[in-house]
Amino acid sequence: MNFKLTKFEAVIFDMDGVLVNSEPYYVEVEQQNFKKLGLNISKEEHNTYQGTATDRMWKTIIEKHGLSQSVEELVEMTNSIVTPYFKSLPAIEPMKGVEKLIQFLTLINTPLALASSSYSKVIEIILQKTGLKKYFKVVVDSEMAGSSKPEPDIFLLAAKKLGVQPKKCIVIEDSTNGIKAAKKAGMFCIAFAGPGSELQDQSEADLIISNFSEVVDAISKSH
Repeated sequence: MNFKLTKFEAVIFDMDGVLVNSEPYYVEVEQQNFKKLGLNISKEEHNTYQGTATDRMWKTIIEKHGLSQSVEELVEMTNSIVTPYFKSLPAIEPMKGVEKLIQFLTLINTPLALASSSYSKVIEIILQKTGLKKYFKVVVDSEMAGSSKPEPDIFLLAAKKLGVQPKKCIVIEDSTNGIKAAKKAGMFCIAFAGPGSELQDQSEADLIISNFSEVVDAISKSH
């Protein structure tokens, strides 16, 4: 590993595809909405939107496919399905091994942030229902940052709120857009090759893992 893990001061987590395996649900909802709108969007095109905010996705689709609806209408259509769905779940299971990593980082006094492209209400519901909310000192979404991944603003805002220089942050991501954003922010990026990430290009990441215990081992060895 070409990154001195002793030099890092904070860890920033993505949510969908990292903390929870929620991507398949978003894909299903979006595909339903595409059909309602008479859109024929291929899997390949759909994959390019993973990791970006809903408004950015719809803005691109409007431009590309000539839709007459506004971004606001389409975002509302998505959120009106997604929010009640997550709200209706009695509990949400965190991704296997992620809570152990978070507990380990908390034990060694590492400040943690969550930087997600999801809707703020959905972030709140998922953090509550997974029981992970208590670990995050800082939570940032794309609306707060003013732009979505692959732009770096969301990660730069998280670092600023943590009071840590970007170059001293580790980002854990799964999507191509998230990895691009982390690298543009000048951060060390660990790509989690978990469920749902098979179609994402993770080649720009500094390190690719398939199990969160690999991060615990790497940090333990460097301390």
